[in-house]
Amino acid sequence: MQKVAFRIEIFRENGLYVGLCPELNVSSFGETIEEAKRSLVEAVGAFVKECEKMGTLEEVMTEASFIRDKDTWVHRKPVVEELLSIG
Repeated sequence: MQKVAFRIEIFRENGLYVGLCPELNVSSFGETIEEAKRSLVEAVGAFVKECEKMGTLEEVMTEASFIRDKDTWVHRKPVVEELLSIG
């Protein structure tokens, strides 16, 4: 399986911790933060394996704004990142 470095977000919902990889739209959950992280790593791994099996990994990763850095897919880094609001 190809290496993928990905960002995660953890949320608390209905008594569980939900882990999300927003760039790939993959999520999972656990009763603890560590469990949610482990579960998310497994889910992203299964997603990547399935994409490899279908021959779509490069297309999927490119569309999700990942780039190859030697032997690892990494998400592009923003030049500026801000939280703005309207209204």
